[in-house]
Amino acid sequence: MGEKEEYALILDYLPYGYPIGGRGQPVAQAIGVKTLAILELVPRRGVTLEIKEKVYIGPDKRDKIYFISGRLPREKLTESAKIQLQEFIETVVAEQEKKFIDFFNSAPAINTRLHQLELIPGFGKKHMAEVLAEREKKPFESFEDMRARMKNIPDPKKAIEKRLIEELSERQRFNLFVH
Repeated sequence: MGEKEEYALILDYLPYGYPIGGRGQPVAQAIGVKTLAILELVPRRGVTLEIKEKVYIGPDKRDKIYFISGRLPREKLTESAKIQLQEFIETVVAEQEKKFIDFFNSAPAINTRLHQLELIPGFGKKHMAEVLAEREKKPFESFEDMRARMKNIPDPKKAIEKRLIEELSERQRFNLFVH
């Protein structure tokens, strides 16, 4: 781990804090651009944040964020933040397609009974075996390539998005992409 986040994307901005049990101070829910950590940020006095705004949260002087109050528990995400999270994940998967294709090309077994590929929604033992056989012949080059070579598998891009949302919103026994 140890990767330090420099930027976060605002998922929701609550100018008056949380409606219940809040201290009435502004707070933002955000996601780390690199680590995909869900964070709670406190903006500087007098600063207004926009949803989808990218803010600097690195070690140097921050212009908009006063401090990071910490990781945000999944159950505290607002409905608005969940919608933004979905859109953000779709963008991340599209922009980092190569990273996710590399996962399909190299994912190992977790143990003798479970393979990492089986943790992808819709990919059971049958699809996993198909992916393993196909990647032996030739590594996948894109989501399109996967769909073309294996007609019956679920949409790999949508499946990865779904897995990321699961890892970000519910506790998982094994995390593939979110630390």
